[in-house]
Amino acid sequence: MANCVQCGRQLPAFSFKKICQWCVQHEAAQRGEVGEDAKQRVMPAPWVRREATITLTRVIFGINVAVFLGMVLATGDPLAFANPLQDFSSQLTLHWGANLAPLTFSGEWWRLLTCVFVHGSLLHIAFNMWCLWNLGALSESLYGRWTYLTVYLISGAGASLVSAAWHTLGPPSVGASGAIFGLAGALIAAFKLGEFSIPRSALSGTMRSLAMFVLYNLVFGAAIGSTDNAAHIGGLVTGLILGALIARIAPEHDRPLRRAGVLLFVTLLVGGSALGVQRWRGYPMHFALSAGYRQNDVNRMIADLQKKIQRNPQDASARYSLAHAYFEKGQFSEGEAELRRVLELQPQNKAAEMDLGAAYLTQGQAKEAQQAFTKLLALDPNHVGGHVGLGMALADQQNHQGAVEEYRAALKLDPQSRGVYHQLGISQAHLNQYDEAIVSYLKEREQSGDDADLEAALADAYQAKGMQQQAQDARNKAAQLKSRDTD
Repeated sequence: MANCVQCGRQLPAFSFKKICQWCVQHEAAQRGEVGEDAKQRVMPAPWVRREATITLTRVIFGINVAVFLGMVLATGDPLAFANPLQDFSSQLTLHWGANLAPLTFSGEWWRLLTCVFVHGSLLHIAFNMWCLWNLGALSESLYGRWTYLTVYLISGAGASLVSAAWHTLGPPSVGASGAIFGLAGALIAAFKLGEFSIPRSALSGTMRSLAMFVLYNLVFGAAIGSTDNAAHIGGLVTGLILGALIARIAPEHDRPLRRAGVLLFVTLLVGGSALGVQRWRGYPMHFALSAGYRQNDVNRMIADLQKKIQRNPQDASARYSLAHAYFEKGQFSEGEAELRRVLELQPQNKAAEMDLGAAYLTQGQAKEAQQAFTKLLALDPNHVGGHVGLGMALADQQNHQGAVEEYRAALKLDPQSRGVYHQLGISQAHLNQYDEAIVSYLKEREQSGDDADLEAALADAYQAKGMQQQAQDARNKAAQLKSRDTD
């Protein structure tokens, strides 16, 4: 059979024409001889090969579901996760590859990708997989298998990087939504900059759908507060860059080297940005939150940092890391001294002020902690950790009314802050506000899951209210949780 001289499609048998009917109508549309809404005959593009029944979208979908099921089984209580809102613990998500800035920037770079396949709850994975099923199929048909996979992974890494850079001290970030936003960004750029032989009305409809998807999810994420919009924006921007470069430089499927060059360039761009962010924010966080997540050779680190400071006494970053190394060893006075030196060099360093206040709290120096957190809130009145820390400092001084006000201020800024409702309940109980304390404890349980200390506090509140059966149930549960934790 003869082939079309323009697109390469096969011509009908015994045809004396040199171009196919598809190209005839397409050229007529470009000359304006047919209406924009004229139906274009559906014919497979010549460069599209027959794909296997199992698409990459289905493979990615399956990996996400398999990881989720593995995490459910790892909890030892699979039935609990039939509740769509039941969250996995932070420790479990970290074990399965969640993205946490102090760990990621300390060398565990693989978390930038593994977190894309980890989800926090049944509702979380259900929504993300619904979006993936739709956007993934469209992206895979447009770009082909391997370009689509690369766009997905690069966008996911870009999303994770922005999330870690923004949330420097946590919480752990998980989910495929950043990569999915990358697909949306790539499609928007492709449809805006690419050349597609379909009616403009159909194209504009797809663009509107993509724009609404992005806008709705960003606004919804900002409204509920617990959504990682930093990852969404990072994935979207990464996808926009990839889609634009592919549309302008390597739109042809039959020029794989050019396409690979574009993908490699963006990969290096993301990698270079990761190293830049590590240098900017990562090194001072090297020991942040380390006690609960990993063990380091602290003595060697202290020696290395001391040598660095000897060479440059004005290096605030090294002093900050040295402070955390001292804290790791339990040398709190030395750590506090280094943080004070950091604040002398950088009076606007909110992280150092926050950590200094936390160190004072650990040592039972409530008044000094109050001063540190007050300075922090003067720098940033909307600092959630500052309000929580000030509340704890006030509570340690038996100023529970002031503590309640600070905890409420923190929850107003971030209703999903874990542990704050527990502290709020403790102060409310000291004020004999037992009804309010019970409500706070139950909200903490809803957010953070079961905890022995929380159940014990709840039992005391029930007892004070004369609710004997509820108090006994809470004590029994606390005992069970303590027994399970010690096994």
